[in-house]
Amino acid sequence: MFIINESEKEFRQGNSGPKYLLKGDRMNFGIIRLAPGEKLTPHFYQIMEENFFVVEGEPEIRIDGSLYRLKAGDFVHCEPAEVHALSNPGSTDARLLFMLAPSTEGDKIDA
Repeated sequence: MFIINESEKEFRQGNSGPKYLLKGDRMNFGIIRLAPGEKLTPHFYQIMEENFFVVEGEPEIRIDGSLYRLKAGDFVHCEPAEVHALSNPGSTDARLLFMLAPSTEGDKIDA
């Protein structure tokens, strides 16, 4: 068991991008912050499933070529092999929670 505060970890790109709070044996969990106009590159996983929960903002996610506009409270589940990418076309930051399972090192494939 452990407890961690978000402030103890850093976003991958300084003030934005993903921030892992847990990289565990069975799952990974974190927060994504996207500034207005920011995008994360398309990718997929061979084994892991990825879930997103929108906390604030109005991000978009493209899954296998289809674009979905999201809002706070939306939950998105991506199966393995589904190519997906997040973007924030809005005028305010977007914040999402994400979870990957089962944790599999080296499973991410850039598309």
